Amino acid sequence: MDVKFLKELTETPGIPGREERVRELVKKRTQGWWDELYEDAFGNLIGLVKAAKPKRGQKERSVIISCHLDQIGFYVRYIDDEGFLRIHPAGGFDTRNLFARRVKVCTANGDLQGILNPATKPIHIASPEERNKIPQVGDFMVDLCLPAAEVKKKVRPGDYVVIEQTTTEMGQMVCGQCMDNRISPFVGLGAIKAAKGKNAYNIWFVGSAQEEVGLRGAQVAAQALEAEVGIAIDVTLAVDTPGAKKEEAITRLGEGVAIKIMDSSSISTRSLLEDFVALAEKKKIKYQYEILTMGGTDQGALQRFGQPRRTITLSIPCRYVHTVVETVHKDDLQASIDLLAAWLMGE
Repeated sequence: MDVKFLKELTETPGIPGREERVRELVKKRTQGWWDELYEDAFGNLIGLVKAAKPKRGQKERSVIISCHLDQIGFYVRYIDDEGFLRIHPAGGFDTRNLFARRVKVCTANGDLQGILNPATKPIHIASPEERNKIPQVGDFMVDLCLPAAEVKKKVRPGDYVVIEQTTTEMGQMVCGQCMDNRISPFVGLGAIKAAKGKNAYNIWFVGSAQEEVGLRGAQVAAQALEAEVGIAIDVTLAVDTPGAKKEEAITRLGEGVAIKIMDSSSISTRSLLEDFVALAEKKKIKYQYEILTMGGTDQGALQRFGQPRRTITLSIPCRYVHTVVETVHKDDLQASIDLLAAWLMGE
């Protein structure tokens, strides 16, 4: 397993609407793979691999594999007179995880390191009420540790901010930021690479933009591309740590690829779900079922926009979602790649 590529993906900044660095990394990594490769006006990266070995009598000839490229982050909205940046979220954050973080501010003049913290008093001089308050995102600021005049020369509203974190292997796990959702192109491209030359379907790879703010890129792609099947790849919650009941575990790390039954944006096509379960059992690929009570994936867009098509999501269990220590199991990654590749080859 190429953990080096996963590290590159997760350490490359790209928030909703600013996925260009991730697109360039994917293009560089997959050079020579595609029968077609282009960026649409919305910011989706779209690649086509034509069917190499179509199945005789098959009804479905094309499939969309939707892998969103964006991560949650912030836009700079205001620079105050002292040079502190105020920010606006692009995606959902639990502010309890944002205290005292190093961040990267991505500007036209290069990247700057900063410190993210609430604009509040130090605990030593705060009142009991102030100590117990959970700040909102709008209460946070970024300190670039530079004179205000220099900040205003280098930064402007609309520049974007990501939390800075390295990706590391820890036992059988990989831990880092934005496994949600750089896991998706890692798995999707891994499966396409494994199936290429033996693929029974025309494969449309969609590196979708702006998923974290409403499945927007996938909506555009779903209407533009003709395909009878749509498969989204995404992470899902692994609720398998202390503090949650066993019945609350959406998935568990190390138990295999999660085959989604439903979430709040979509219900998987039953026949396609049964196909994937049967294939996993035939190939002895470890799998688990997933019902996600809150949250959605690009499947919701693939199912509701464009031509009628069968849809499903293959999910990778992930602990600590929407933090900078998102953690996945290598065995689950490999199971996800193996199952998708086997399906693409018509096995």
